[in-house]
Amino acid sequence: MAPKPYFVKKQTNLHTVAFYNLENLFDTKDDPKTLDNDFLPDSQKRWDKKRYQKKLFKLGTAISNIGFAKTGKSPAIVGVAEVENKKVLDDLVKTKHLVHKKYGVIHYESPDERGIDVGLLFRKDLFEVTHSESIPLLVYDQQGKRDFTRDTLWVTGNLQGEEIHILVNHWPSRRDGADLTQYKRIAAAEKNREIIDQITTKDPEAKIIVMGDFNDDPASASVKKHLTKQDLYNPMERLLTRYRGTLNYKGQWNLFDQIIFSPNFHRYESNKHSFSEANIFDDDFLKIYKGRYKGNPFRTYAGRKYKGGYSDHFPVYICLKYN
Repeated sequence: MAPKPYFVKKQTNLHTVAFYNLENLFDTKDDPKTLDNDFLPDSQKRWDKKRYQKKLFKLGTAISNIGFAKTGKSPAIVGVAEVENKKVLDDLVKTKHLVHKKYGVIHYESPDERGIDVGLLFRKDLFEVTHSESIPLLVYDQQGKRDFTRDTLWVTGNLQGEEIHILVNHWPSRRDGADLTQYKRIAAAEKNREIIDQITTKDPEAKIIVMGDFNDDPASASVKKHLTKQDLYNPMERLLTRYRGTLNYKGQWNLFDQIIFSPNFHRYESNKHSFSEANIFDDDFLKIYKGRYKGNPFRTYAGRKYKGGYSDHFPVYICLKYN
């Protein structure tokens, strides 16, 4: 378990906004509508109540610590990916390190064939939700067959009285090859642009945060050319190096998990939030501590082999300063 850095003084004017891919957070019950057979007690993975509860506890520990060293408190807002349903998020916010923070949960079922969705956790004492909806992404293969993937979650609310729009994403995977599937992630980027244009048409000064597992790096065409353009700032560009990222595949780091925002977060205005810093939350307790994969995310499963860790991704976060 991660030790709490209790020596950190609570910064009342600093708040953390985070994103975390939770690596297949499934419950232990069979959902006949989705492909969840790997995550059942009688499956080869033997996904039972004990393992489920252990994962919930670990994820709750991790989330409560994101940004804590900077702010002295748990995140105000956390976007999440790879969750099966609302129940698993309700169970997550009831775990030991989150239950007293009184997190609210926003979740919609999406048509993803594996049954994994995105969601949002928010501290009710800091963030008041005024609007939420799930925006479908329509992408098709070369035969014209729809690829059922995750929806984009659009949430609007007031963070300490200031309106902020949040888009939570989990873009189509690279499973069939990065180049062959690139068009799907470009389509996801363009869907985000549609939502952003809808928001800014009504309010040109709207503050917008786009977060998610994009299955692409900050320099990838889908992110760099089709999402950020001139009116969004991506602080994650500087974080990806040969030695650091949010996930590691065959010895190479990627930074698929990103938080991008409108440039008006760079303004310092009274009673408004401004950008302070961005980082990967990759504390040692989230890492494999020895062996060939030392330093990689301590995951729950490697294939069908149970490891008992947190996730195969590190979380990312930004700190916002309330001026």
